[in-house]
Amino acid sequence: MSVDLNKAYPAGQIAIREVGLRDGLQLTKVWPDTAQKRAWVAQEAAAGMRYFEVGSFLPADKVPRFADVRDVIDEVAAQGAHGVALALNQRGATDALATGVDEITVVISASAAHNEANVRRTQDQSLSEMAAVAQLRADSGKSTILNAGIAMAFGCSLSGDVAEDDVMRIVDRCLEAGVDMVGLADSVGYGGPKQVARLARRMEERLNGDPWVLHLHDTRGLGLANAAAALDAGCRVFDASLAGLGGCPFAPGATGNVVTEDLVFLAETMGFDTGIDLPRLIETRALLNQALAGEALHGALAKAGTPNLQRWL
Repeated sequence: MSVDLNKAYPAGQIAIREVGLRDGLQLTKVWPDTAQKRAWVAQEAAAGMRYFEVGSFLPADKVPRFADVRDVIDEVAAQGAHGVALALNQRGATDALATGVDEITVVISASAAHNEANVRRTQDQSLSEMAAVAQLRADSGKSTILNAGIAMAFGCSLSGDVAEDDVMRIVDRCLEAGVDMVGLADSVGYGGPKQVARLARRMEERLNGDPWVLHLHDTRGLGLANAAAALDAGCRVFDASLAGLGGCPFAPGATGNVVTEDLVFLAETMGFDTGIDLPRLIETRALLNQALAGEALHGALAKAGTPNLQRWL
């Protein structure tokens, strides 16, 4: 199956992907209802957001917060945006392929210990599952993008350091399994700018200009510094969450993903045109205040405001 990644992620353009609707909600005590999720997508799309992680394909009785994932997919499509869904196994991938979602993320960890703790499989078993999902996609005749999200790529809360060579070995094996693109995740915020820049340069060289995803958490306050290092090294696709929602069950008490609105501000100040209206994006936080009562919302711009410069007015 040949997939044109440049159609979804045009070469030379920066893509910021809103993951609040999935990663951002995976640990919250409450979550938006379907109408609020649709409004979230619509408001961000009106601000220029073109990429949304819509949710996970998991049993609705066990994970009710994502029971309406198909409705969110429909809303993203209605807005002319690109939807990404998480599938943890073949059953989830089968369900995702039955929808019109544009991209499916499958997961593996660069840390063997975390992979077994997170999905109860060895890395080899996860790679076999990945190959089976690639075959399901081929059998479906669809051009749905398959993305392998590689967790703990910058260090693991269970096993500590993760060698960069091991990360790149997993990258190669994921591509050999049949995925179209890969993403590196700093799942617990262990990475620093030098490490991120080194791996980003290796990814750029390995993928020869094809897009890849960087998924950053702000656990120790280095999320934006790491994003800046990756931008300088050539990365152009980033995950982020409105108001910094999210977290990892293997980093208790930690803050969540890098803040979408702050990342947009960083990219724009570094000379990248995100196509996103920053003040309108920030307005979407009002919806979270209503839908997620009691949940902590983060973000420097939300506190300090955008600079009094013409381009932000």
